[in-house]
Amino acid sequence: MLPRVFVNENIPESDVWNEELTLYRGNNYLIEAASGGGKSSMCAYVYGSRVDYEGELSFNGKDTRGFSIAEWQEIRCRHIAYLPQELDLFPELTAWENIQLKNTLTNHFGDKDIERMLDELGIASRRDYPAGRMSIGQQQRVAIIRSLCQPFDFILLDEPVSHLDEVNNRIVADMIAREAERQGAAVISTSVGNPLLLPNAKKLSL
Repeated sequence: MLPRVFVNENIPESDVWNEELTLYRGNNYLIEAASGGGKSSMCAYVYGSRVDYEGELSFNGKDTRGFSIAEWQEIRCRHIAYLPQELDLFPELTAWENIQLKNTLTNHFGDKDIERMLDELGIASRRDYPAGRMSIGQQQRVAIIRSLCQPFDFILLDEPVSHLDEVNNRIVADMIAREAERQGAAVISTSVGNPLLLPNAKKLSL
């Protein structure tokens, strides 16, 4: 697989682009790239929101280009969780409301579970704040909780801790790793220099 914009360029040596790569449930992966290396594009390809690439991308042995809308809906609801770099929070809604937009659809966590996660990430006092009035680091933590509110085989996180210090990075990494282990899932995280501190992560260059 290779972004079409890279086809006529000399790309750096990569573990992903133009390589045959299989990602398995139960593993942790850290994909590192320089700015502009295509990590957000790769995430969008895996999630099916973009198809401007050359090559083949398969899920469970089936080329994703042939998936119907219904198949993508099933994958996004039950198999692939995604945290985009842009976070996609609704700024006028509170932290709690942003999280519940997803959790109400999935019924994945109870209210007490979400309250515990907010407390664990140090943002319980911001539960009823509009997301637009929160710092970027606080918004990232809200979006991380929201991304966990579903069943998944893979969770795809695009620079999830870019605005967090090491202490909060480790708390976030532990929370994500626990939930992934509980579901037998894989964690795929990207970074340009502040990686999610996942245990036993296999590092791949982009």
